[in-house]
Amino acid sequence: MPYKSHSRGVSDLKADLVLTTKYRRKVITAAILKRLQEVFEALCVKWGCEVVEFNGESDHVHLLFTYYPQMQLSKFINNLKTVSSLYIRKEFPEQVKRFYWNKPVFWHSAYFIASCGGVTVETLKRYVQEQDSPVEPHEQWLIGEASSLSN
Repeated sequence: MPYKSHSRGVSDLKADLVLTTKYRRKVITAAILKRLQEVFEALCVKWGCEVVEFNGESDHVHLLFTYYPQMQLSKFINNLKTVSSLYIRKEFPEQVKRFYWNKPVFWHSAYFIASCGGVTVETLKRYVQEQDSPVEPHEQWLIGEASSLSN
């Protein structure tokens, strides 16, 4: 991706945002995930940033995006969560009610965000793309073996 030119400088800032559902309920379906991507892409355009990659699982989503130095990330994230929650609760009421009854909630109040300085964007993109991929039994053994070695 090329550098972004702004009024006071040139930047190449990227972040990985992780949002989890309230109580980590497994409420996100394929249709909800697709709609969340549409909402996030539209909001990113309004905020002057760009979606690099988006994916998720039934209880969380990853949004890899570019942003500019003056952007207030906390306000942007609050806007993403508020608007997407409203749309999802309005457009998928039966699915959401199964998990949250009539409470006006969807996202957990906390979030995780990290700048992409430690790894390449391609590595992060691959990680986000593989969110829906199940782990093969032989890979699960390797993951368990690696975690026991680190203890």
